[in-house]
Amino acid sequence: MTDHLRRLVRDVPDFPKPGILFRDITPLLRDARGLQSTIDAMATPWATTGTEYVAGIEARGFILGPAVALQLTAGFLPVRKAGKLPCDVVAQEYELEYGKATIELHSDALHEGDQVLIVDDVLATGGTARAAVRLVESLGATVAGLAFLIELTALGGRQGLEDYRIETVIDY
Repeated sequence: MTDHLRRLVRDVPDFPKPGILFRDITPLLRDARGLQSTIDAMATPWATTGTEYVAGIEARGFILGPAVALQLTAGFLPVRKAGKLPCDVVAQEYELEYGKATIELHSDALHEGDQVLIVDDVLATGGTARAAVRLVESLGATVAGLAFLIELTALGGRQGLEDYRIETVIDY
């Protein structure tokens, strides 16, 4: 299965800037069998964890997260870029290779002890994932783990996340 999914990920050199090899998942999303296999592979490791919510990180975590949530019979929570949520939020700033960014979650989205799975398409440097963990925990919830379609292992994204279970489908 993993080889089939890997073949559906398109390499785009020099995007979004020279020297970057972008892993484009849109061909995988277009393929019904590939999409179903992806959701199955991302949800199955968490089937017995008691996950109550899936927090999907903008933007591709919004594509994968709701499907994973449905498979786990869990609710879905959008983790958005700053200024995109309409009510009171908790915010977390994090470092990018070219600056800083902020993600937010509604302040009433979670409660003490809620079990949350964080979902995104790619684990690269891990900055966004670490920020999402801090958001979830700032509301008293527990991070059940993190699920990614792709991990770019050479970028060391697991650093700072050693205390959390991480499951990936495809590693590069």
